[in-house]
Amino acid sequence: MCDEHTEISNEEFFREGGLSRRGAIGAGAASLLLANMAAVAPAQAQTRLPVVEMELDIDTPDGKADVHFAVPAFGKHPAVLVWPDIMGLRPAFRGMGKRLAEAGYAVLTINPFYRLQRGQVFDAATEKFSDAPVRTRLVGLMQPTVSNPENTRKDATAMFAWLDKHGSVDAKKKAGTTGYCMGGPLVMRTAGFLPDRIGAGASFHGGGLLTGAPTSPHLLIPQMKATNMLIAVAQNDDAQDATIKDKLRDEFAKTKIKAEIEVYPAQHGWCPTDSQVYDEAQAEKAWTRLLANFKAGLR
Repeated sequence: MCDEHTEISNEEFFREGGLSRRGAIGAGAASLLLANMAAVAPAQAQTRLPVVEMELDIDTPDGKADVHFAVPAFGKHPAVLVWPDIMGLRPAFRGMGKRLAEAGYAVLTINPFYRLQRGQVFDAATEKFSDAPVRTRLVGLMQPTVSNPENTRKDATAMFAWLDKHGSVDAKKKAGTTGYCMGGPLVMRTAGFLPDRIGAGASFHGGGLLTGAPTSPHLLIPQMKATNMLIAVAQNDDAQDATIKDKLRDEFAKTKIKAEIEVYPAQHGWCPTDSQVYDEAQAEKAWTRLLANFKAGLR
């Protein structure tokens, strides 16, 4: 996950010439502007639907969660819940939610830290996660969401209860969920806790998908009824423990779930456009696989 080890690995990647620090910051600032204007252009042309976006509060057992909702302007569409990374709900993730909506989905992107702090908690234009005070603050905000699986259950249940009552959602079709960094294990939990609702899930540079704890997300795999799962692994996460991807493959192989598990030649955090290690080519590949995963599973 986004821990000190990962940041050390990313810093080494910078020093060894993978991407200059100045270039990374410049790319992050530029892509943040793009995320505000529109999602990053896809690697290949796709039909984009007109989209409506709004900021909402959704009631949960623990209070009101602030969310971004993006949906095609016309018709009914499969629902998708997006779990952001440790930097939370911000312009980059609003852009990603909008892009998913343009592809034909009704998309809720949640502020995963609403229990402790509403609104934007990180500004990529002025902050760096690699700075210790920033990292410490965000890790503290993360704890109630990640350390307590029941909070994921409550949040996911509340989000889909709201979605399934919305006129733009085709509740007869399976729903999807996708997450990044700390959102990866929340995808696994969502698929395990709401097996009759989730048809496909995707984790990108997710951390803590398989641990030795009794609450490890991988232990929920037998409960899942999704047809498709996508696990996209960062190369430096894989370097920490190269056995995890194989163990996950073994667990999914015991089920009827089609699991696509791949190590990408990119650093932890490569997908969001405002990340210091954003890799456009590999992010576009991941995006293509996400759309294919949802197309197959959300029927």
